[in-house]
Amino acid sequence: MTSAVSVYSIPQRVLHWLMAALIIFNLLVAEAMEETVEALEDGLVPSADDLAGANLHAYVGIAVLCLAVIRLVLRVVQGAPDAPANEPPMFKLAAKVAHWSFYGLFIAIPFSGIGKYYFGNDTAGFLHGGPLKSLMWLLIAVHILAVLVHQFYWKTSLAQRMTKG
Repeated sequence: MTSAVSVYSIPQRVLHWLMAALIIFNLLVAEAMEETVEALEDGLVPSADDLAGANLHAYVGIAVLCLAVIRLVLRVVQGAPDAPANEPPMFKLAAKVAHWSFYGLFIAIPFSGIGKYYFGNDTAGFLHGGPLKSLMWLLIAVHILAVLVHQFYWKTSLAQRMTKG
């Protein structure tokens, strides 16, 4: 949903950057989770460090899920800025698809992780560490590239909507 707002609210900006940090953390620091799951599947006891790291990964993922719900509620209630007026229609559509894909991943990735870690569902584990993780990395890269194009090629103030306000 969009509305006549020109910038994201402070809570929306805080959630954006907090979630970005938590997501990047979990994408980069997943080795302990992988080691723990592998040990458990082999009938072994994971090391205390791996188990602590796996639990941290799980808790961060659950936090992302909870924050995503709050972020969605804020987006519905407070709205979001419209795309810059001079942005080509194709890119406006691509931005909408990418943003809603992010929201889908904010929910699907934690739930698939929960499915694997807490319930032993291998399909959920495959989706979590495979296509969903890859899609998240792709969307992050495209998102950053789009901000850079807006900032340096189209010379819009798009980045300021999520930084300075």
